[in-house]
Amino acid sequence: MADRQQTDPAPQWWSRPEGTADGRPDAVPAPRPGAGDEAAQGAWQEPGPEARVPAAREAGQDGAPPAREVRYDPWGEQPLQVVDRGRDRRGFRLWQVAALSAGTALLAGGIGGYVGVLAERQSSTRLELPQAAVADKGRAPESVAGIAATALPGVVTLHVRGEKGSGTGTGFVLDEQGHILTNNHVVADSKEIAVTFSTGESVTAELVGRDSGYDLAVVKVSGVRGLRPLSLGNSENVKVGDPVVAIGAPFDLSNTVTAGIISATGRPVTAGGDKGDGSDISYVDALQTDAPINPGNSGGPLLDARAHVVGINSAIRGADKDDPSRQGGSIGLGFAIPINQGKRVAEELIRTGRATHPVIGVTLDMDYTGDGARVGDKGEDGKPSVVADGPGARAGIKAGDVITKVDGQRVRGGDELIIKIRAHRPGDPLTLTVLREGRERTLQVVLGSANGS
Repeated sequence: MADRQQTDPAPQWWSRPEGTADGRPDAVPAPRPGAGDEAAQGAWQEPGPEARVPAAREAGQDGAPPAREVRYDPWGEQPLQVVDRGRDRRGFRLWQVAALSAGTALLAGGIGGYVGVLAERQSSTRLELPQAAVADKGRAPESVAGIAATALPGVVTLHVRGEKGSGTGTGFVLDEQGHILTNNHVVADSKEIAVTFSTGESVTAELVGRDSGYDLAVVKVSGVRGLRPLSLGNSENVKVGDPVVAIGAPFDLSNTVTAGIISATGRPVTAGGDKGDGSDISYVDALQTDAPINPGNSGGPLLDARAHVVGINSAIRGADKDDPSRQGGSIGLGFAIPINQGKRVAEELIRTGRATHPVIGVTLDMDYTGDGARVGDKGEDGKPSVVADGPGARAGIKAGDVITKVDGQRVRGGDELIIKIRAHRPGDPLTLTVLREGRERTLQVVLGSANGS
């Protein structure tokens, strides 16, 4: 169809149905004004130009005639065409969409959070927090945990009751016969000794032998099955910086494990002396460690990386008594008896109940303040300070000599000389450097033997 529609007169055979205007269908246009008789006869002529002019005003406005109703005439010269564009749609802008989304999210989150809290409060289900699963409990044998696992079954806690009260110490199993090594000061003057194993089982023990000079003692338990003796190492192999583990019962806290290193070797340490006559003084050529050691650790093992015993924990160094900030416990200065010395003494105590001490057969002047260890002018009860036909006399030592070295190692006093000698066995040869009348002499001595206390 062309842009302009046909304008020829409507065909005569298309006529409006007879009847009144009110009865015509809505789709049929009303008769045009001025049609006259032709309208009554049903003929439909082409409307005049005035019929195609839209009404400008309604009747009664400014005296204008009533507006005519404009209808669509498909054969008109310029049919009225109306385009239905619908309602004006402006749409939502981007910021409006974002704001709406944010508001919806906040509202949903608030409602969800409230519902969740309310549900948690009203729920009877136990709260479960995230947690790692159970892992392999095994540890490397050379780790602290591995060393502890190996050694703990062979470590015991001793509860001792005596005339002066009760105390706690530590020991470790030496053999399957029930012998246990500990410190002398743990069991000295004991009346009752109870041994508690790592399993919690407790049995009574008897004293086999003790020696105050070495601060070592052996007790024995009977009727106990499944004893786990600890392996003994060699203290000659210990080097400064080696890792070590200490086990004990500090302040009666059984099976306590601490770790550190060997801080030094060959430390001259004396302990005891409470009796005043020197009979209870212990002389130890000790291993120094920073593994924490406290009261109750005494007699416990000091272990190397292979869980071998290299020392027996025996003493600690605390701050000075007049120091207001003095600590009562460990300050990182612990001392252990080398296991080589402990093994020899333990063997003697098990065999005979007593230990022997290596000696050079001289009496020392313990009041001497110079450098070295001076041989006294007189011995006890006015006897000679050098025992006749003793090891020292045979080596050529005389009263007044100052011994400055043992096997090339410097000694600064009488205590250090005793410690260096007791680090050996009776019968061992030693080289002594002696200062006599301003001249140094080198003497060879073979250590003798004396019964301990």
